Amino acid sequence: EVQLVASGGGLVQPGESLTLSCKATGFTFSRFDMSWIRQAPGKALEWVSTITEGGDTIYYSDSAKGRFTISRNNTDNTLWLQMNNLLTDDTALYSCAIPRGEKSRNEFLVRGQGTQVTVSS
Repeated sequence: EVQLVASGGGLVQPGESLTLSCKATGFTFSRFDMSWIRQAPGKALEWVSTITEGGDTIYYSDSAKGRFTISRNNTDNTLWLQMNNLLTDDTALYSCAIPRGEKSRNEFLVRGQGTQVTVSS
């Protein structure tokens, strides 16, 4: 069974940092591109970032560029998202997902359970 379990969320103040992790099981992690996505209450699902299977190509949304860093460890099947200078607009449920393709922004084969990030003063 494919499982994507995200953790690391929490309540932080604007300008602070958080690092999210996603543990993948049930499939050959190193053979798949991976993405972070998020969804705020009442809003549509938003793609955040994608890293290719080998980690050699990375894509960021405009909102994430310059503040977030995606990375992966194919030895322990873990995906990471380092988030710096968090804004209140970053408040959302963050999930990791397997995109349909490297450049997919709204098609995901699998989406894991999320971890809540709340940015508030």
